[in-house]
Amino acid sequence: MSCKKNDFLLFFRWGFLVGLFLQVSLHIQAQGGVSPYSANKAVILKGEALFQQNCAECHNFNQRGIGPNLAGVTGEASAGYLAKFISNPQQVIKSGNKRAVMLFNEFKVPMPANPQLSASNINAILSFINTRKRAASTNNIIPAAIAIDNPVPAKIPKAGLTLKLEEFITAPATSNKNPLTRINETFVLKGETNRLFLLDLRGKLYEIKGKNFTVVMDMVKEKQAFISEPGLGTGWGSYAFHPDFYKNGLLYTTHTEKKGSAPADYAYADSIPVGVQWVISEWKIKDAAADVFTGECRELLRINNPSVMHSVQQIIFNPLSKPGDADYGLLYIGVGDGGSAENGYPHLCNNNTQIRSSVLRIDPAGRNSRNGKYGIPAVNPYARDNDFKTLGEVFARGFRNPNRITWSLDGKMIISDIGFGNVEEINLGKAGADYGWPAREGTFMLNLRAKTNKIYALPAPDDPKYTYPVAQYDHDEGNAISGGFVYTGNIPALKGKYIFGDIVKGRVFYVESSDLKFGHQAGIKEFDLQFGNVKFTFVDMVKNAKADLRFGRGEDDVLYIFAKTDGKIWKVVDCLRE
Repeated sequence: MSCKKNDFLLFFRWGFLVGLFLQVSLHIQAQGGVSPYSANKAVILKGEALFQQNCAECHNFNQRGIGPNLAGVTGEASAGYLAKFISNPQQVIKSGNKRAVMLFNEFKVPMPANPQLSASNINAILSFINTRKRAASTNNIIPAAIAIDNPVPAKIPKAGLTLKLEEFITAPATSNKNPLTRINETFVLKGETNRLFLLDLRGKLYEIKGKNFTVVMDMVKEKQAFISEPGLGTGWGSYAFHPDFYKNGLLYTTHTEKKGSAPADYAYADSIPVGVQWVISEWKIKDAAADVFTGECRELLRINNPSVMHSVQQIIFNPLSKPGDADYGLLYIGVGDGGSAENGYPHLCNNNTQIRSSVLRIDPAGRNSRNGKYGIPAVNPYARDNDFKTLGEVFARGFRNPNRITWSLDGKMIISDIGFGNVEEINLGKAGADYGWPAREGTFMLNLRAKTNKIYALPAPDDPKYTYPVAQYDHDEGNAISGGFVYTGNIPALKGKYIFGDIVKGRVFYVESSDLKFGHQAGIKEFDLQFGNVKFTFVDMVKNAKADLRFGRGEDDVLYIFAKTDGKIWKVVDCLRE
């Protein structure tokens, strides 16, 4: 299929080099029937590496993901169209191209532009994609006619509440190109003097003092094998101070390394690819009060991940636990499925013999784990099931991507789980519970033998082993949940609200914490946002089609809202009623 002249001229204005490449390749295709895609092995391998770095978070060749399944796409659309779309999809959508508009309407959010990719890089990516042909459709054991197109028909209403935001601070850039930062997580370490920390996935842990940033720890310098790309979540993922940090100096971190950097504790068959390795470490800091942390590192756990997507997420200690409690000093670790289900390896995440798709709870001071580096708490549900196959460190399972864990003051453990093609979840954490992934998404059923972007009504009778979310929204409203906190600060109108949002669309929501109950769907409402004296959407503020929305907390339980990518942190200073 050839490009239309006006499409080609539009693309030519984007850059002479890309235009020249397409002109030559399409001319060759038209005149001699020669494929515009390279068959050179080196080019294809380069394209695969570029695909993993720039595309694999949203696309694969088995199932629809955040974006469409790309298997066979080079046989469905012209090389010119595909290259234009990779370079600047939003421009192609604005031009009115029917295919681009159709995809935008289906997936609800545009793919970001890729100005960093040269013509040769685009050709390499497409040459790799061209090697992945569409497989014959898998027979669906559930009739497609009963697939649910609109899982949650009711729209999220406005609350009549406006969060008033003030600019707090801007983190230092860790790159000279977009994204300028990759800030991800704040934490207040309480002591004689409270200390506010901020993490950038590129490897820097900052302490914020007034308006100044001090690099307390740099993972690039600490770990030679550390990597912060490819992938949107790759890097220094999370950190947690032991509740007795000022006594024992123990700090816990997660970070990524290249595949094969060291033997993994939870490896799998070598026929399955490894995208990255996630490493959980314990650091014995010499001086807990120092401006810069130095100390000895001990590796606790290393996990192979079949892709660069959503593996180890937040690590956290229960802030409500007190010395003497069974939960005190136990580390919770959110572990996603690593893309295993959507890439055709559901056996890596679908039961409690697997570490993926779980929230783990370990005792860092113990040594009775399989690798002898941490402890399996006796209070864990699978530590006492008398089945040697199950993993005793699993607290609960069935999560695709449990990105945030928090607790309400009345003891509720709240776990936000990023969904696949249809539903975003808020769950109440319960020891031994199975939240369903990859057999369930939200309060709906998935069919792994067919297209996992389709969901269905639960069977009757339903399998009683599954625990369902206590609040959910579908992809008419957003694309990926950004977990937050139950507000405990000084603004009366916000107290008791679990505040969260959508990573992609930048919308900010809440549910009443008191409404979060098993067997009940809590009502979600949306805040408006006001910057200064003007109402804006968060997408308008960050000037990016993907908001990359995150939440943090500061001293006195101040609530922060920020974009991961521009470093600017906003403080919620009031809640206005309309």
